[in-house]
Amino acid sequence: MGSHIATNRRGMTLIEVMAVVVILAMIAGVLTISVRGQMGTAKRELAKSGIGVIVAAIETYSLETGRLPTIEEGLNLLTTTSQDRGEPYLKPDKLTDPWGGAYVYITPGPVSAYQIVSYGADRAPGGSGQDADITSDDLGATREGGDASP
Repeated sequence: MGSHIATNRRGMTLIEVMAVVVILAMIAGVLTISVRGQMGTAKRELAKSGIGVIVAAIETYSLETGRLPTIEEGLNLLTTTSQDRGEPYLKPDKLTDPWGGAYVYITPGPVSAYQIVSYGADRAPGGSGQDADITSDDLGATREGGDASP
């Protein structure tokens, strides 16, 4: 009664599945390497921005108080409120660079009145590439000799 129509079912062979998996793995590998390189560059740019934010807070503090924070007071001074000011100059999380290290405040700086430093991915002075230090002097962001820069 019922006629059976022959269906032609064809599945993927093991070789074809393996070829697809290998191609996907190669694409994932290339993307991972590309993204990893971009992450390092992005973190360095974030560190530069973070230094700029700290420099702006120091400059504001200096304009309002007539002095720079001392080395003993450090950057933590900028995260506290005073009687004259209802809010801090910086939130505490702004004192940490993208690699989890603390920004370093040096006064007097080697080139200008002060220097802000991020030690990079290795969190140690010196280095090259992603481990290289990033400083406010490199960015031209600090005051020269204590006078406001143009």
